Amino acid sequence: MAEGLFPRERSEPAPGAVHVPGWLPFARQRELVAACREFGRGPLSYEATVLPGGGVMSVRSLCLGRRWEPYRYLGKEDIRVELPDWLVDLGRDALVEAYGEHGDFAPDTALVNFYGDGARMGMHQDREERSPAPVVSLSLGDTCVFRLGNTEDRGRPYTDVELVSGDLFVFGGPSRFAYHGVPKVYAGTAAPGLGLRGRLNITLRETGL
Repeated sequence: MAEGLFPRERSEPAPGAVHVPGWLPFARQRELVAACREFGRGPLSYEATVLPGGGVMSVRSLCLGRRWEPYRYLGKEDIRVELPDWLVDLGRDALVEAYGEHGDFAPDTALVNFYGDGARMGMHQDREERSPAPVVSLSLGDTCVFRLGNTEDRGRPYTDVELVSGDLFVFGGPSRFAYHGVPKVYAGTAAPGLGLRGRLNITLRETGL
């Protein structure tokens, strides 16, 4: 990485995919980190997801709003913490930034992933949602490599994008069901004043359920 040497420009790595570097001001990042910490104090907690085959994900996650588990969403009666209105509004603002409009985006779930030492995310599709609405992704803390693939399989072609704290990434349209993952997190790259060791990723989704 040569952070600071070259300006990071807004980009569209694939049709429907938009990367906006530094979208969240630093003060807003600190607020989101504090909120994510508070979310995990209860009744929710950050837990490693156990996959149907017995594997355990290296990231730890919690769900706000409609709860996700591999590979389905649970009913409204299983909601433990409602998705805050301010987070819904933030998701709509993100789509306006990315696409110029939010298209009545109505997210009803947010998956918050915490990447500690050595954590990563394998290539996967977000395909349990019935709505074709875009996925809004916000990055906090350590810089990572985000790998955006194709819609057919986990292999090439794919594009690697470096996501820094405060970055916005949206994927919708032709890229909505693209495979994607996080093969690398650069430990210790979060700004000291952020109050976070590791990486947090918030993804807002409209399930259509």
